[in-house]
Amino acid sequence: MKIILVAGARPNFMKVAPIIKQLEAKRKTNKSIELSWKLVHTGQHYDYEMSKVFFYDLEMSEPEYFLDAGSGSHAEQTAKVMIGFEKVCVKERPDIVMVVGDVNSTLACSITAKKLNIKVAHIEAGLRSRDMNMPEEINRIVTDSISDYLFVTEKSGIKNLKREGRKDGEIFFVGNVMIDTLFYYLDRLEGPMNSRKPKERIVKNGNYGIITLHRPSNVDYRDACVDIIGALIEISKDIILLFPVHPRTKKNLESFGLMAVIKRSRIKLMSPMSYMEFLKLWKDAELVFTDSGGIQEETTALGIPCFTIRDNTERPVTIEEGTNVLAGTTKVNVLSAYKNYKQCNTKKKQIPELWDGKAAGRIVEILTGPLK
Repeated sequence: MKIILVAGARPNFMKVAPIIKQLEAKRKTNKSIELSWKLVHTGQHYDYEMSKVFFYDLEMSEPEYFLDAGSGSHAEQTAKVMIGFEKVCVKERPDIVMVVGDVNSTLACSITAKKLNIKVAHIEAGLRSRDMNMPEEINRIVTDSISDYLFVTEKSGIKNLKREGRKDGEIFFVGNVMIDTLFYYLDRLEGPMNSRKPKERIVKNGNYGIITLHRPSNVDYRDACVDIIGALIEISKDIILLFPVHPRTKKNLESFGLMAVIKRSRIKLMSPMSYMEFLKLWKDAELVFTDSGGIQEETTALGIPCFTIRDNTERPVTIEEGTNVLAGTTKVNVLSAYKNYKQCNTKKKQIPELWDGKAAGRIVEILTGPLK
């Protein structure tokens, strides 16, 4: 069996890494299986040189293919990936193309593979925000509609896929590969990598919170960005907030004239971090403010209160069972969510079913088993 794994953005690599480890383990323990794989980096968010430290952190070999899709409109980016990936598929003729998450590369490579009659496996299938203004929601729905293997992280995904007409035999509840990566590297922090301290660490003792903001609806529009930053500045009067700033976010903060007021607050701006640096920082945080999808899951796994600065989430289990709260996107709503937390911190802290660090192993067993 020949597999091509696709990654286009930073979170994709975090989901692919444990699958590659399990493929390697499978090939070592079962010599009778003809199993090979290659990794394709579409270059959607990061250029090849910038990605090298990320491969090092995740203990991954460098990709066999780099498509260098770069930025551009959604149509331009998707088209570039499709053109480049078609050449890879024609050359390699894989049995399965594995896509992860919900970025444009996920959509582009799944469509390209299916047009070449190659089976598609989608990791994180079935997640739905019900918000068609989110490009990611379109990517999820289209990818799921044509995938052969639908690997689900939470039970809401099973319900969503069945509602959309997918059959039981196509849906596999396997758990969350993002949590596989989290648990694996938490253990690694206790070893030699522990000496690699986060750069510019500001808070050595005492409580602190973390901010991550990158979603266009939050940082690309002045009014929205000013409102959110205003709320976080108010909250920083209670607790120091560390803010590793995404390059596009930083550019917009400067353009909107917010840098000066942030620097006068207890929000401490930091440079972007590698996965290991950031994990070492946020794992000890008192709370997290984010608009990311993955951090909603990771904070739930570690029992850290998370305030998601969005009006919806495609990961409802993080709210129903975990530590996540939808904080909204206005200053009033974000401050209200924080006030409620301060007054009665009674949020449940339960790790969702199958978020046990073994999801990638289940996926590999299914792909190489009798249903292949």
